[in-house]
Amino acid sequence: MEKKEFDITRRKLLKNTALAGLGGAILPLTGLTNLTPQKKGGLIEAENSKPGTVEWQLQFTGFDTPVTMASHSLIRYLRSLSIEGFVSKTSLLPGESIDFKISMDPPGNFLIDIYRMGYYGGTGGRHMARLGSFKGSPQPVPMMTIERLRECNWEVSTTFTIPKDWPSGVYLGKLSRDEKFGKQSYVIFVVKEHRKSDVLCQVSDLSWQSYNKWPGRDSLYDDGSTSVWYTGPNVRVSFDRPYAKNSLGAFESPLSAGSGEFLLWEHPMTYWLEQQGYDVTYCSNLDLHFDPDILNLAKVFLSVGHDEYWTRKMYEEAIKARDNGLSLAFFSGNSIHHQINLFDSYNRTPGRVFSRDKPFSDEEKLMGLTSYGVGYGDWVVKKSMHWIYEGTGLKDGDRIPAVIGWEYHGPPFPDIKGLEVLAESSLSQAIPGKQNIHSAIVYPGPKSNWVFNAGTCWWSEGLSKPPGHVPAGFSGIEEPAYLYAEDPYGRSSSAGHNPGGRTFGINPHVQKITSNILDRMIKDSSR
Repeated sequence: MEKKEFDITRRKLLKNTALAGLGGAILPLTGLTNLTPQKKGGLIEAENSKPGTVEWQLQFTGFDTPVTMASHSLIRYLRSLSIEGFVSKTSLLPGESIDFKISMDPPGNFLIDIYRMGYYGGTGGRHMARLGSFKGSPQPVPMMTIERLRECNWEVSTTFTIPKDWPSGVYLGKLSRDEKFGKQSYVIFVVKEHRKSDVLCQVSDLSWQSYNKWPGRDSLYDDGSTSVWYTGPNVRVSFDRPYAKNSLGAFESPLSAGSGEFLLWEHPMTYWLEQQGYDVTYCSNLDLHFDPDILNLAKVFLSVGHDEYWTRKMYEEAIKARDNGLSLAFFSGNSIHHQINLFDSYNRTPGRVFSRDKPFSDEEKLMGLTSYGVGYGDWVVKKSMHWIYEGTGLKDGDRIPAVIGWEYHGPPFPDIKGLEVLAESSLSQAIPGKQNIHSAIVYPGPKSNWVFNAGTCWWSEGLSKPPGHVPAGFSGIEEPAYLYAEDPYGRSSSAGHNPGGRTFGINPHVQKITSNILDRMIKDSSR
């Protein structure tokens, strides 16, 4: 679709979504909305008043295509061979140390610039430190095990201790060859804090690693073939390797190299939360397993984007925290879909390796909804007098267009007292006869807390558009429609990963609903 035609279509759709409740303004596809950020005070507002920079973005990507793989679209521009790396921890506390392990081909010197991701006056990040210059050389691609596992026992390029005054956040390390027009890529980690906060935002790094194809065909979805998706057992993946382009080949974004799926799915939430001044801390998926007491320090827990893979212990800790008064907001899709098993790494570090186990059969008992695969459509309002819609002007049957995708949640619903369905619509989906109903729900917890589920990976797309963000569905890449294996629980066996839908960017209704939910959860908290 040409841009002019797309803009006309978008305006027609927006006119049908009761924007009169927000003054009737047609907001631009990109940029900030005319909603005034909330002034909440506190650590995050003070942090975001500091100077930011757009230079956290990659300028010169180092992607290369191995000649033997060049013909296959899911392998094209897979690795950043010029410079790539990983870190030794998914998350850590201030005062703890992290190892950077970097490979460069050809050899040379490199720099590491560390940025904390947030709002920072619309720039999206703040420069925290520059490390180096360091010498770099090619590091070996390890042989795979019988489980197709590759663990990189690379030399440590440098070890860095997180300063005690660095706030919790998602941190990108931008790796740059120290030369004119030097190629670049990222490493990514979370700094967490053991302090009380209003909101705990979890990154979905288990999903990032599940789809990571480095160095060629080595995600949880690969059995060595390039012709099908493999979703069986007996494949393991490791955090001890760079993040390459992931298995979702339709969502090519070379400027995100090394950042997992954070810049693709989650940065719009981080950017918006910090713009609004919410008192937010951050954690890794693995913290729910290895550091679950972190759930006791927050009033609200956020699952964001594509949060597919959990351990059983993560699930049980979230249930326990809910029953102890933690509110949970699932601004995510396909969440808690597949259970994993954790293993020690080659150097006996717990949780650096994992494999698929079996699908969750009871995720709805926590989330209020069942997890499905691919589906695209609009958010259709139900119970418009509910408090989540306060101030939106929306009425029953109104649509917020292009919010549902890439994967979603829907019925059947669990038998939970007070559960209310707040949105419901049929979806476009590639396999006929499967469950294609999107739903969103809310239900009360036992201690003045709430559980909300938006049921879509794309919710954050409606909140903000940080610098450099590539909207979901805008890849322009046509990929084969690979199919998943049949789900043993009869749920969606899902479509291929073509972007069958698109998002329309910032939407004031999505923003207002989100602030209504978070503000109510924080206000009602007994913690």
